[in-house]
Amino acid sequence: MTSATRSALAVFPLAAALVAVPPVRAQEVVELTGRDQPMDPDFEEVFRVGVVTGEDWEMFGTVRNVAFDAEGNLYVFDGQSSNLDPELRVLVFDRSGTYLREFGTAGEGPGEFKMPTSYAVLRDGTTIVGDMGHQAYHIFDPSGKFVRMVRGAGETTQSGQSGGGGGFSVTASVSTAIQADPRGGAVYMADSNTGLSASRGDGPEYRTIMRSVLDGEEAQTETVVRAWQPPREPQEDAIQFSGNVPVVVGADGRSTSVRDAFGRLSRPTTFEPRLLMGLLPDGGIVYSDSSAYALKVAAPGGGVVRTITRPFRPEPVTPGIEEEYKRKRQEQREQRSQGAPGAGSTSTGMITVVGGVAGSSSGGSGGGLPSGGFSGDFSISITDPPFYHEIPVVRGLSTTWDGTIWVVRQGDELLEDGPIDVVTPSGEYVGTYRTGATKVPDAFGPDGVAAFIEFDDYDVASVVVRRLPAGVR
Repeated sequence: MTSATRSALAVFPLAAALVAVPPVRAQEVVELTGRDQPMDPDFEEVFRVGVVTGEDWEMFGTVRNVAFDAEGNLYVFDGQSSNLDPELRVLVFDRSGTYLREFGTAGEGPGEFKMPTSYAVLRDGTTIVGDMGHQAYHIFDPSGKFVRMVRGAGETTQSGQSGGGGGFSVTASVSTAIQADPRGGAVYMADSNTGLSASRGDGPEYRTIMRSVLDGEEAQTETVVRAWQPPREPQEDAIQFSGNVPVVVGADGRSTSVRDAFGRLSRPTTFEPRLLMGLLPDGGIVYSDSSAYALKVAAPGGGVVRTITRPFRPEPVTPGIEEEYKRKRQEQREQRSQGAPGAGSTSTGMITVVGGVAGSSSGGSGGGLPSGGFSGDFSISITDPPFYHEIPVVRGLSTTWDGTIWVVRQGDELLEDGPIDVVTPSGEYVGTYRTGATKVPDAFGPDGVAAFIEFDDYDVASVVVRRLPAGVR
């Protein structure tokens, strides 16, 4: 389908005080039609693995991730639970679904998992597992043999002095979800800046997409994209206290009340647009960082060369939407308390301390919270965050093995996925799958294969591999 294009000047979203302004370049803006061209999910099933009863290798616990290599082999990352359980095994099946091998075990040594949290497979079959317990990546060769560990490392970015505060840092973590560089030897990750942070006017002004090279003893990480950071106002009541709030000694040696130390925190708002990304075969990046339908296509070095838009407007957040959101979240909390699967998580919680040490609040807070433990007879409750002013159009973004972009739009129902658009990095609109017609595959592979993690009526997981039509690959 024909699309209208126009040119505009690229504007890099950072103040000159943070980085040098790059040379001005022409950035293409591709405006796609607002009328959907429906498609049917005519996917051919290739094979499926995972059964209720059978051999050990075909009975899954919790499938945490799936991936393909260039030979079309399927990798299933299977654990006993999804909450940092060290029990993780990697199962490998060939392109016809025949079981090949299994590797991975829990333990304290190199190549043994303590707290696996991120997973990727390079196209040559090299397997990477980020382990928060080891603070390192485990590297396995295509046969599943352990090769080495690579210590995690992050790039620290110092801001200018703002509002009388110090700097801030943006650090890559082995716990962050990773995507394999199609060119090999590295992984990408998006730091969405989603935690609580101290607010003295010195918080990060952008979110980052980083690339970590894993060919040495320590990951070499660099920022390749600085994405837009939605503005966040400090919240006086983000954390509420009751009881005998103690005095602590901060990292600077000064005494302060815990209430003051945790005052004026900032955090993401409800409905705040997420930083979503997918990778292209040449190392380029497609990402979405705002509430508008605007897909930014960046070159391998990170500079945006094209923005792809559709004329869909974000929905304003009204008092009625806020109430509906709170109702749905309460339902999820009740389901979670009853052990229902897939109920999600909540941002509200309470910590009660009675005459003991509550622990440390250092590391990752982004700005001067107390570094020591504290004691007393008091409680801390984390309140729900405020609402962003609109609901983003884009809920999800993935790229296929060959670089086609799948975009999940907001559905008609709150917190529900809607239609899925398929577009190319050059800005060609392929078509749209209606709401509920299919979900986005959990992994894309070569020759149009795609893996879907599915569950039966008893919540038993299986992985179904299907082949996609040529036009949507």
